[in-house]
Amino acid sequence: MLLDLSGKKILVTGIANNRSIAWGIAQQLKAAGADIGVTYLPDEKGRFEAKVRDLTKPLEPSLFEPLNVQDNSQIQNVFNAVSNQWGELDGLVHCLAFAGKEDLIGDFSATSAEGFSRALEISAYSLAPLCNHAKPLLSEGAGIVTLTYLGAERAIPNYNVMGVAKAALEASVRYLSAELGPEKQIRVNAISAGPIRTLASSAIGGILDMIHNVEEKAPLRRTVTQIEVGNTAAFLLSDLASGISGQTIYVDAGYCINGM
Repeated sequence: MLLDLSGKKILVTGIANNRSIAWGIAQQLKAAGADIGVTYLPDEKGRFEAKVRDLTKPLEPSLFEPLNVQDNSQIQNVFNAVSNQWGELDGLVHCLAFAGKEDLIGDFSATSAEGFSRALEISAYSLAPLCNHAKPLLSEGAGIVTLTYLGAERAIPNYNVMGVAKAALEASVRYLSAELGPEKQIRVNAISAGPIRTLASSAIGGILDMIHNVEEKAPLRRTVTQIEVGNTAAFLLSDLASGISGQTIYVDAGYCINGM
């Protein structure tokens, strides 16, 4: 059986620009035949909307909706649009994470309560309400994929509060997998991607050092690309991955196997 997502309706969140991992995922889903829906983070001047609309135009998304996951009404509006346009949902891609730059450098103990709460809400908690709203629309055997990083289980310099958020996200994957699997065989998984140069990762202190370290020590002696992560997401959202749920799949050129 070849990987085929023809006829699958998949919603992709978190595309910001052409360096986003979410963009790599959306490209590979489209290449596999999926019908794509896209969300963007709205801003007062509409700059993000215009940028994401222009970027994703070649993918011909049949849904294009604003989504700030800190606004429950926007979450509801997105899934109202899914219901009206598609009727059901075959896949959901959660590529949402944020922490203040001041919380991604220096001592973790200096993290403010506000910064901690914001990072956990956007980067981890947001998966739960998205799944809750999606649940009545998810088709038999649908898939949900989110993005995590090795900092969820190891202390990575300057990753700080985002590591805690990713640990919570990985735990959420397991609980959501247990919740959503029994009735309709819905699968929930995470991809732990190696460090990639993106707009989001640029906020992490020493990100270039992290990337160079992977290039020096990973078994493949390189880091990975957005497209490689996209290939794995396409697999996890396809029928080829029908027996995989509640897992964290590492796409990091093998770096995670190293002792140091």
